[in-house]
Amino acid sequence: MELVVARIGRAHGIKGEVTVEVRTDEPELRLSPGAVLKTEPAAAGPLTIETGRVHSGRLMLRFAGVKDRTGAEALRNILLIAEVDPAELPEEEDEYYDHQLMDLDVVLEDGTEIGRITEISHLPSQDLFIVERPDGSEVMIPFVEEIVAEIDLEEQRCVITPPPGLIDEREAVIASTRDEAPARDEDSGDDA
Repeated sequence: MELVVARIGRAHGIKGEVTVEVRTDEPELRLSPGAVLKTEPAAAGPLTIETGRVHSGRLMLRFAGVKDRTGAEALRNILLIAEVDPAELPEEEDEYYDHQLMDLDVVLEDGTEIGRITEISHLPSQDLFIVERPDGSEVMIPFVEEIVAEIDLEEQRCVITPPPGLIDEREAVIASTRDEAPARDEDSGDDA
């Protein structure tokens, strides 16, 4: 099975190094020196990682055969793809590979069907499940523990506890910190 593990960013310096947008929770495993990665588009690869380092919080890679800035710039926006055994599981208990989550049925705790995960969007702040509803519409579910209560791979389902308004705008509840009745101002200065 093939997994996208990074996207190549801009060139860094003049010796062929590039920044990469990491798309794996295991960069030390997938993006280490010596790793041979397929690419998208396929004509750009395969690429072999020669060196890797972290600079100012960003991962920098240099690939075999890429020795200057021009070569590095030519790689910009190419996706790096690792070959992964489908039976392989992430090291951490509450981590999942995208292929494990795709096509899971999404339900509420009471069993109400919401839809099916059709895509996973990896954003800088969090991951999002793109869920296709039975009527063909889509809803985005943040993959955070406050909302995703359970992932059951055996039952092929994802149980969620969404806040009001996340699933259906008609369910939205407007919360107010004010009481229904107007508050009395005890310091109004009226001493009658």
